This record gives sequence, structure tokens and C-alpha cells, in this order.
Amino acid sequence: MFLRSTCLSLSILTATLCHAAEVPPAMADYIAGDLASWINAPRIVAAVQDQNGRHAGLSAADIEAMDTAWRGQVGVADAPVIAPVLNNPLSDFLREQVALAEGRITEAFVMDNRGLNVATSAVTSDYWQGDEAKFQKTFGAGAGAVFVDEIELDESTQTYQGQVSFALTDPASGEVIGAVTIGLDASAFY
Repeated sequence: MFLRSTCLSLSILTATLCHAAEVPPAMADYIAGDLASWINAPRIVAAVQDQNGRHAGLSAADIEAMDTAWRGQVGVADAPVIAPVLNNPLSDFLREQVALAEGRITEAFVMDNRGLNVATSAVTSDYWQGDEAKFQKTFGAGAGAVFVDEIELDESTQTYQGQVSFALTDPASGEVIGAVTIGLDASAFY
């Protein structure tokens, strides 16, 4: 059983699991098994490395402007800021993973080393995740970090979900290059 506000080492993940909430055993098993099997897929690593290169020169003002533009385009068909992220091959891969999960996954998104969306299974409420625990407690915590947040009503999916986030590591260098967040439907694990 997982205890509130603790970090546990999961040998199956070779990671540290930090969480803000009680994690039901079925959810912990799903995180350690099913999710861990694909969150470091080569296509994810490659897409994040590519975006990291393209975004290397962004300033804080640039990131804020991009996030503001994204928020203003949520709900707009063919939104020019959102569409390239939502309609790329990695987003298709994430949607496949959501479909294969048969209702257990509500959303999936990948972030670069700035906390900006690289790919997403569905439109997120914002583009920049860098100011949120899902990014800070994984990317900022180092290789192998896993963070499970409180179960709550998610604005984007309108479901009660627990988000589990993973630090994404370059397998060649061991360097943390981004993060992956998976929303899990809480009702599927109780």
C-alpha cells in the first residue's frame, strides 16, 4: 500500500514514485506495468529531442506568449498554435495508447525540457506545463522520477482522474529531456 506524501522505489520501473495522494494497488500495478512499457518509446524520445532543439532559444516571454495563444485557441477548429501539436504523428501514437487502454487512460501528453507540449492525445487547457507539479516533480526531480498527483476533476477531460507523470530520459546520455503525463480514470482502479 502506498502512503500519503511518500516516495517509493519501484524496481520494475527503476524509478522513484512520489505522490500527493493514496494510490490504489490496481493503479500502481498499471503504472509499473502497462505505462512503464511505452512511456520511453524511441518515437517519444526523438520527438522531444527535436522540439528541445527547436525551442532552445525561447525566452520566458516567448513561452508566455505561446501559452496565451494556446489558451485563446482552445475550442477553435484548426487553431494554428494547437493543430501542429494535436495533429502530429506522436499525438496519433498517444491516441492509440489511449484507445488500447480501454477507458483507463483519459489523456496523455508529452512535454519538452521547457514544459511545453510536444504531443497530446487531446487538447489540453494550456500549452505550458512547466509551472505545474506534473513537470516540476518529474523533470526537476531527475532520471526515473514518477509523480502521481491527487485525484480530482480534470478541466480538459471532465473526468475524475489521477495524473501520473514520468521524467523522460535520453537512453544514450541518461539526461532528463522532458516529461510524460498520463491521466488515469480513477473509477477504473477502484
